[in-house]
Amino acid sequence: MEIEIWSDIVCPFCYLGKRRLEKALEDFPGRDEVNVTWKSFQLHPGLKARPGLGLETYLAERKGWSLSQIRATHDRLAKAGAELGLDYRFEKAVIADTFDAHRLIQLANAEGKGEDMEERLFRAYFTEGRDLGEAKVLAELAGEAGIDPVKTAAMLAKKETFAAAVKSDIEEAGRLGVSGVPFFVFDRRFAVSGAQDADVFRRALAQAAEP
Repeated sequence: MEIEIWSDIVCPFCYLGKRRLEKALEDFPGRDEVNVTWKSFQLHPGLKARPGLGLETYLAERKGWSLSQIRATHDRLAKAGAELGLDYRFEKAVIADTFDAHRLIQLANAEGKGEDMEERLFRAYFTEGRDLGEAKVLAELAGEAGIDPVKTAAMLAKKETFAAAVKSDIEEAGRLGVSGVPFFVFDRRFAVSGAQDADVFRRALAQAAEP
């Protein structure tokens, strides 16, 4: 079974959705035959980071929310994440353009390490407060995910490498009508939108497994 997931590294719901899918896969009989491919999507394309800009302030400016609304949302996400073993530390998040991180994910997919890379990037952003807009940081994280950091640095230095693949994923999302992430497609037969409960993913897996 092929599962394609459109996601952005800075999307807390994508991290939740990843864990809930994993939970559903734990008791899925065909889990060893499931292949997951991570697809690129940018929530904030062309983002221009500003020194000292915190996530709460950025979201307040972008969405027009009050700081109390944002904090309440983050508190709910932190509690939901904690139930799945995730450690959200939104106060540490560094605002950055994720395009290069998506190029790295494309490289990881090509080397069969997309899942490991995605996981490492999520943790780096949401728990460790790493700057995913910095090539040096991305190369280091790649090394921790089993990808040659020197090769990664060389790839990141060439801005055109994997750029077309990132854009192609984003354009494909548009054709599929994807307006938000996470978005899961099962064997191009069934789709699940959002960080649904594990039971929703269990039903989707069962449906996709039917002949």
